[in-house]
Amino acid sequence: MSERGGRRRFFDAGQLRLVLLKLISMQPRHGYDLIRAVEELTGGAYVPSPGVVYPALSMLEDMNQVAGTEAEGGRKVFAITADGEAELAANAAMVTELMARLAAMAEMRERVDTTPVERAIGNLKMALRGRLTAPDADRKLALEIARILDEATQKIERS
Repeated sequence: MSERGGRRRFFDAGQLRLVLLKLISMQPRHGYDLIRAVEELTGGAYVPSPGVVYPALSMLEDMNQVAGTEAEGGRKVFAITADGEAELAANAAMVTELMARLAAMAEMRERVDTTPVERAIGNLKMALRGRLTAPDADRKLALEIARILDEATQKIERS
């Protein structure tokens, strides 16, 4: 995964192209269908944005690895080409690894439902914002909050 602006990306551009190519090799698809397919493969844990999927599809088309045709509803449906099949064959091990990464993400999401933790983190952020911007907030308060958070962190690490 690569860092960009503080956000971690699940795939780099080349890896995403391989995943999309693999999905298209299974059946012709349009961009939104590819986004949904990746979401389903990860159990909803990862949803690539149109802003990364559509440029990747354009690149695949420019590289003659997929061919797009207009379909009903004005959507462009992509099918794999012989060059695309060759690309998948040349990168078979990487494709297998990437698909396994998607499956592992789905498995982890199924095993651990983080919804309650995410809700609690949201509540904590709101409480911190409210308390630290209150008129009576001072350095002593900030240090006490930091102590409480450090203590909670230690308890979480030990659990």
